[in-house]
Amino acid sequence: MKKGDKRIRQAVILAGGEGRRLLPYTRVLPKPLWPVGDIPIVEILLRQLAHAGISEVILAVGYQAELIRMILGNGKQFGLKISYAYEKKPLGTAGPLKNIRKLHDNFLVLNGDLLTDLRFADFISFHVQKGAPATVASYRRTVNIDFGVIIENKGKIAEYREKPALGYEVSMGIYAFSRQVLEYIPAKRFDFPELVQSLIQSGRNPSVYRFRGRWMDIGRHDDWEKADEIFRRKPQLFLPPSA
Repeated sequence: MKKGDKRIRQAVILAGGEGRRLLPYTRVLPKPLWPVGDIPIVEILLRQLAHAGISEVILAVGYQAELIRMILGNGKQFGLKISYAYEKKPLGTAGPLKNIRKLHDNFLVLNGDLLTDLRFADFISFHVQKGAPATVASYRRTVNIDFGVIIENKGKIAEYREKPALGYEVSMGIYAFSRQVLEYIPAKRFDFPELVQSLIQSGRNPSVYRFRGRWMDIGRHDDWEKADEIFRRKPQLFLPPSA
């Protein structure tokens, strides 16, 4: 890719975690290879990325890295060029980017354990249009509070809310970055919340891409069961037409 070309053709998939919340099953199969329907969840992402015009994917791997490499190979079957960046020790969610060579001027980063019908091509266009050093895909989540919430003022109850539902914009684990963000990542374990805070403190606030489609990760057993059920019922929502 020519220097200064803002089109995104490269993606990094974070696939190095141990999946502790899914123990003991992840002792056998790493989380990115967990099947949704009959397809490993990371394969669904790879097909979606290829459909969006991504040509190169780097998998940041650690735990059970060789099994992931054995299953996914060089990516030819997906129309992609897949390579692997190995972690000798856990580097967090942002730390691995520091050690990946030849990152393009703009690239995607995403968790390898999520199921979504987000159109990556639209997300890429949004990032390029905004021109921010980083763009974070967000999703509206509602958190139910199972208690009566007291709003206090000067020792007296000013307001009482019984079991309120609170809404938040949460990170989907999908990002678009310019190469400039590497300057804010130290050569040690470093997570995305720390990177976002560093960008904010330097006045380089990331853009937000609000998404209102379908999104879930498989970080817990009930999350995986829900994702598996939805995919089995309507796989066409997630797989590109040619898949």
